[in-house]
Amino acid sequence: MESSSVTSRLDRSFSWAHRSASGIVDNVSRVIVGKTEAIKLAVVAMMSGGHLLIEDAPGVGKTMLARALARSLECSFKRIQFTPDMLPGDITGTTVYNQKSGDFEFRPGPVMAQVVLADEINRATPKVQSALLECMEERQISVDGVTHPMPAPFHVLATQNPIEYEGTFPLPETQLDRFTLRLSLGFPDASGELTILENQRHHHPIENLGPVIHAEELLTLQSTVKNVFVDRLVSEYIVAIAGATRKHAALYLGVSPRGSLALYRTAQAHALLEGRDFVLPDDVKALAVPVLAHRLVLDPSSAHKTGSRDIIGDLIATLPVPGASGR
Repeated sequence: MESSSVTSRLDRSFSWAHRSASGIVDNVSRVIVGKTEAIKLAVVAMMSGGHLLIEDAPGVGKTMLARALARSLECSFKRIQFTPDMLPGDITGTTVYNQKSGDFEFRPGPVMAQVVLADEINRATPKVQSALLECMEERQISVDGVTHPMPAPFHVLATQNPIEYEGTFPLPETQLDRFTLRLSLGFPDASGELTILENQRHHHPIENLGPVIHAEELLTLQSTVKNVFVDRLVSEYIVAIAGATRKHAALYLGVSPRGSLALYRTAQAHALLEGRDFVLPDDVKALAVPVLAHRLVLDPSSAHKTGSRDIIGDLIATLPVPGASGR
């Protein structure tokens, strides 16, 4: 009887989580037209408790996607416009002397929010970019030897222009590895672009965009994701993909265990978004490129001239899939 009650509670929890996640996708789709798959990936990153990197050319909706996601969550929100003249303290905050009290006090920077939009992150210098490392991984910042915890939940939604553009600084591998998922939007098709023009005839749709869930519900959603069942064979499949990148002739650096865990967690989130309480190998295959490709470092001395996305795609195509015939 007790087991039946627990199962019933889990079923209700999964059902609520699926409806909430789908509601966020639908809400953001009111602003970002014709990019449902990219929106789903962004929501998966948020559901898994990770950080999102949106990389594309200027003007395709990177910042608007991040803003729409933030508005869909009733969380505290701050936007940081990264520029070459910024200092780390402009992000983390500084300690100042209070003449009235005679004490030094911490003045928090804009990073102390539940949802942080790091806009054009690669226009800042590497020293400023590194100021985000501790808070993204450890959920805390250290200023003048004092540690300050980040609010919960805490998510960084970063946008960056391609590194070929002027005035950009490539993100270091250590910071790229802390982004759970990277996605690109691309240009809309003719029909989608026409819809964008018509939707913004009088005002931008984001002006009327309201929240779908609030901060406490987001934490509950993330906890529910961790209850999604992952079979041992699926876990072995994830490890096999990561291991293959470490042996690939065209790669100087393969996927770290952090990347394997990110693929594991996002596969759980993807399954829940699709209405399942268990992970399929197809969930892993759908997320392998956006979760793993940006973590790879190509070997400049290799004769292979394949990009990281193609390498992951080739591995997915060749590695045995759990449950497939012939295994």
